[in-house]
This record gives sequence, C-alpha cells and structure tokens, in this order.
Amino acid sequence: MITILGWDVGGVNVKAAWLAYERGEARTIQAASRPFEIWRDKDRLPQMLQAVLAEAAPEPPQAMAVTMTAELSDAFSTKREGVLFVLDSVLAAFPGCVAYALSLAGEFVSLAQARARPLDFAATNWLATALFVARQYPNCLLVDVGSTTTDIIPILDGQVASQGRTDLERLMAGELVYTGALRTHLAAIVQAVPVHGRLCPVSSEYFAISGDVHLILGHLRPADYACPTPDGRPPTVASARGRLARLVCADTEMLSAAEIDEMARYIYQQQLRQIGAGLAQVLSRLADRRDLTVIALGSGAFLAAESARRLGLAAIDLGARWGRPASAAAPCVAAAHLLAEQLEAG
Repeated sequence: MITILGWDVGGVNVKAAWLAYERGEARTIQAASRPFEIWRDKDRLPQMLQAVLAEAAPEPPQAMAVTMTAELSDAFSTKREGVLFVLDSVLAAFPGCVAYALSLAGEFVSLAQARARPLDFAATNWLATALFVARQYPNCLLVDVGSTTTDIIPILDGQVASQGRTDLERLMAGELVYTGALRTHLAAIVQAVPVHGRLCPVSSEYFAISGDVHLILGHLRPADYACPTPDGRPPTVASARGRLARLVCADTEMLSAAEIDEMARYIYQQQLRQIGAGLAQVLSRLADRRDLTVIALGSGAFLAAESARRLGLAAIDLGARWGRPASAAAPCVAAAHLLAEQLEAG
C-alpha cells in the first residue's frame, strides 16, 4: 500500500488530502483545509503546512504531491518568487519526506527540479483535477467552482483540451472565471440589486461576499464558510443579512429579512449567469460536442450543476458523490491519486 498526501497551497486556503492506495484503488481518503491568507504572514506557511498535515494524515505519508496557486499573491513581487517560496516552505516543513510538484505539462518532478524552472509549476491545481477526472469521464466539461474562482475545462477523448495553461491564457479563453462560492466581492457580480421595486446601485465597499449570499439561501452551512467574514462577525444567517444590507448602504433596521433575501436571490442568479457565460465561451469552440456532460466539483459544485442545467446541459454533481470535504479539496485528492498511480507503476 502507498500513502500519499496531495497539496493545494493557495493564497487564502491551504488544503491537503491523505490517500491510502493499493492495486489501483483508494482504500482511504481524508481531507483537511485551513484558512491562511498568505499575504498577512507568509513566513508562517511551513507551520501551517505542518498543522494541515496533522489534521489530514492519520500517519506520515510516503510521498507528497504539490500543487499551488499561492504564487499569484501580491505578497510576492513575481510568480517566480512565489513558486520558489512555496517549494522552499514545503521543504522546510517536511525535510525528510519525498515530495514532487506537478507541472503545467502534467508531469511530477522533484522539488529540486521544479526550483530550476518555477514558472512551469505556477497554478497547477486545476490541471491535477482535470487529469484525474479524465480517467473516469473521457468526454466532459469539468466545472470546478471553488471559494474564489471557477475552472471550466473541456476533456475530450480522455485528454485535457483546454485552450490555455497559464492563468492569463485561461482567463482569456473563458476557462478561468473569477467568481466563487465564498470570497467573491459582490460588486464583482452585480452593479445593482432590486430594492423596494427598483434597481439600486451597490457600493463597492468590502461589506459582503458571495459566501453571505449562499449562507442566506441555504446553499452553504456556517461550517462551510471557510474564510474570514468581511465584518469579523460570525458566519450566521442573521449576520450575513446584516452584511448584505450594507451592500446598498442600509442595515437590518431599514430592510426586512425578506427584502435582503430577495437581494441574495438576485445576486445568485447573476452569479449563475457569470459561470454560464464562461461555459458558453468554451462551448463555442466545441460546436460539434454540445452533448458533453458537465462534471461539477468544488465547494460551489451546486453553482456548476445549476449553471449547466440552465444551458440545457446534463450535469453530474461529482461533489455530492465525493462528499463536501473531498470535493472542496479536489485538486489534492486528484494529485494524490495521480502520484500514487505513477509510483505504483514503478
């Protein structure tokens, strides 16, 4: 049996999945995630990695598979600096463990080799998920809605058929949409919301985020609100309504719960349109493959599945099948599987 720990080291969350793998099958999967805003105290990353491993792994893994997105943080002057920092933090946290990083070419190499060409290892978490899903669903559209972004990845004949590989290329191709289930600034989703029968422009202050909308609507539980709230108050429906009211420079004495909930429903509809626009852009390049099924994953898998249905596409909520913790840490689970397969094959 091989034990692997897969990592997704992000700018706001550190996630890991521990996998016990034998004869082509996963015997056990355990996932863990902790909020960690790397720009606040990046030098604590090695300690955070150790804490997440202690939570995810019932025993030390034989090897680690590393993916990341933290390199984009403005804590670093360049992505090159960020990738090197993450790689060095893994080495500092686990000096005795064999670790591999996944490249944008889909290959695992040692961290020492990765340090020699760091830009090949920037923002690889989406690719791990796509390569793994392609083994089960050789023709599909993978839509992974995380806390911050949405990945829309075509998989054709068992191959990842994305037009872009870097974040910039994927943004331009519609394959990376900056909207997510938790952390999205609401002014990035809507410019106005309905209030008292009229559309009211929204403020661009950091009063509320998408997690407040989905908490109010019951799409997320308080325990799923895995990031700091904008006002420091708890992730409850009552507090979320207070935050959302401030989006239109009001409060819960000025707006009723029903009026605030109507705002939340409107924002949800507009977020579905954002994801739908990305899906439509990707599908426009696949005119002869309109029969592709959407595979929904991530903490916002519910957004992916509903966006697909509204475009008349079949959807499989793989997030529901995997369970919420594993779905939210999909790149970690995928990276661990991929490395286990490679190591077992010898």
